[in-house]
Amino acid sequence: MKVLYIVSAFPRSEGDVITPWMIETIKRLKAEDVEVTVFSPSYKGLKSHQIYGIPVKRFRYFFSRWENLTHEETAPDRVAKGWLPKILVFFYLLFGSFSVVKLGLREKFDVIHVHWTVPHFWFGFLAGLVSKASIVSTFYGVELRWVKSRVPLFKPFLKWSIEKSVKVIAISQHTYNEVVAVYSRDVQIIPYGVSLSEKDLNQERSPSRQKNILFVGRLVERKGVHYLIEAFGKIASETKAQLIIVGQGPEKEKLENLAKENKLDDKIIFAGFVNDEDLRNYYQNCSVFALPAITDKKGDTEGLGVVLIEALNYKKPVVASNVGGITDIVIDGKTGLLVPEKNSEELAVALKKILKDENLATKLGEQGYNYVKEKFSWDRIIRELKKVYSEAISL
Repeated sequence: MKVLYIVSAFPRSEGDVITPWMIETIKRLKAEDVEVTVFSPSYKGLKSHQIYGIPVKRFRYFFSRWENLTHEETAPDRVAKGWLPKILVFFYLLFGSFSVVKLGLREKFDVIHVHWTVPHFWFGFLAGLVSKASIVSTFYGVELRWVKSRVPLFKPFLKWSIEKSVKVIAISQHTYNEVVAVYSRDVQIIPYGVSLSEKDLNQERSPSRQKNILFVGRLVERKGVHYLIEAFGKIASETKAQLIIVGQGPEKEKLENLAKENKLDDKIIFAGFVNDEDLRNYYQNCSVFALPAITDKKGDTEGLGVVLIEALNYKKPVVASNVGGITDIVIDGKTGLLVPEKNSEELAVALKKILKDENLATKLGEQGYNYVKEKFSWDRIIRELKKVYSEAISL
């Protein structure tokens, strides 16, 4: 079976941090005799190449210097920054269309799997025509909210892409609800997972002299780190805990200033971007993992919350906001604790509860681990993807 993945961004080299779950998905599909080719835009002149043995067909759409509509940040955020990115969109669609038609004629795929349907369903539609292939579309949620809040002009296109896809996938129940609100049809929920080796999970923890609260993610408004710092300030002296914030982003300076204003800068570590080994150490040695996500001013929120799956894979108790796809992972009182979004008081209470009760922390970590091992296992995800592809071909 030959499948073409149409994506907005894909790792530019081995070690690039973009979409690690997609790389793992493709590797595991290959082991199941599903041959995947990736169609992705170029980045500053980058030509077609292979990443981890995966063929990546890059399409050029402008002069190398300005070929940065994707990869550095999301395309919607990039487009909002000026007139040149808006012009780039035209060339992106034009040259992407020519390139995908050439690729489809040359290689004849069985399935076209579109990721980020606006505007990529157009590429998928063209590739499907020339390859006579079935189209599968995956929705992550953010693109639906982006169209709804910022470019409602694209709502008919979005509805058309849902209607014309042979199969539609949503990554969470929350995203499922958003898809069927646009166009009512059958939608299958298939999340993405994370891969941790037994060595990672069983590695002995380094002795820690104090309890650690860990956050991992991009420092943007929808992650709600502002509320985490406020909550931490309410319990820092009582719990003797330390807050570790791993990640980069436009909110970093503002968050550092907030820590200083609250005289917490000696208790909060802004670790920035870290390598895989350091990230493993942070997960292994934290006392509780927090994801205080919110619905931001643009209406965006967490589509799933893959960092929660990572933390639970290490059997760590988690505290998270009751928003978006997070509730597919965190069942309050069973696989973690849920708190209302934008509520530093409730967040502080939940964090303190886990830090003070080791039995509860252990229980939530164990139950969360068992839950994600069953629901978010790669065996299940790959099995369901293969079934979707087979059914799409047969329709």
